[in-house]
Amino acid sequence: MSIGEVLAELRGQFPDVTISKLRFLEAEGLIEPHRAPSGYRKYSSAHVERLRFILSAQRDRYLPLRVIREQLAAVDRGERVVGVASARPDGDTGSGTVEVRLSRVDLAERAGLDAEAVTNLIEYGLLVPSGDGSFDAEALAVARAAAQLAAFGIAARHLRASRAAADREVGLLEQIVAPIARHGGPGGRAQALETVHELAALTAQLHAALVRAGLRRGLGV
Repeated sequence: MSIGEVLAELRGQFPDVTISKLRFLEAEGLIEPHRAPSGYRKYSSAHVERLRFILSAQRDRYLPLRVIREQLAAVDRGERVVGVASARPDGDTGSGTVEVRLSRVDLAERAGLDAEAVTNLIEYGLLVPSGDGSFDAEALAVARAAAQLAAFGIAARHLRASRAAADREVGLLEQIVAPIARHGGPGGRAQALETVHELAALTAQLHAALVRAGLRRGLGV
């Protein structure tokens, strides 16, 4: 597709999007359209889905470009990120993901944490290593979020309430997902996994909206 055709695709969902906006996202390295021999930009359906995520993340979740860039980089490495389709710049939209297994040292390095911070996250139940002591993609997402919150002075001990709230949500959502996995036939596991990610994204959006609303009421802004 040309940039004009992409704009037409996106305008129904994002009426304020402009060609300048798309070129800005390209300049920021968030999207890399193909270049035809004539020099014109050419976009695939994977590029469009990537743009949908970027624009939704900015509009609905107020994520800064730095965080969006990190999430897309994780997708490009084959990691699963809640709310992000597996849409890579080369047009590969396959749903398969790479199993991530990280040591404690690797987890700390990739999340930008020191060893003590990782230990604290484990002690407070926010990180749970597997039987062999490794960590998966979800643990990496938790560690990265904790690292960003730490920059605001929010330590692991302050996040115990988040762990407790997540456990309560797990108990609720398992009632929805478990029957899909058990009775969904050959594709039941895949369907259940997709439902897990969809529900996780929705609960994350709900939580963010409630926190924003509460803070705005409390601050009177």
